Amino acid sequence: MKRSACCSCGQLSIAAETDPVKISACHCRACQRRTGSAFGVAVFFNREEVKTSGESTSYIHSGDSGQSIEFHFCPACGSTVFWMPESRKELIAVALGCFTEPSTLVPAQGVYEESRLGRVSLEFD
Repeated sequence: MKRSACCSCGQLSIAAETDPVKISACHCRACQRRTGSAFGVAVFFNREEVKTSGESTSYIHSGDSGQSIEFHFCPACGSTVFWMPESRKELIAVALGCFTEPSTLVPAQGVYEESRLGRVSLEFD
């Protein structure tokens, strides 16, 4: 199934011809700050199966493990569209909210549950 995602203004986009490898809801403080929300949702694909288009600006964040994560966002509207974790060089993560059809992508796991805000409750199959 073809999946497509883009920033708020449509300038930066990705396309994948396959289903994701995994989908994770992350409750870490860095994702809370990055999204301005209670958590972030990463839709992971094999990097070689994703095509990006448009201009992006990147920000490199040092994760809790000490390894970096390179976030790519649109320089026009500021939306973070995708990121690449150093710890999993074969993967690319795409922000769930950027997808054309986000309701078809369901997180299967939660990570950094110790940082989960008490009022947030997610159920996983």
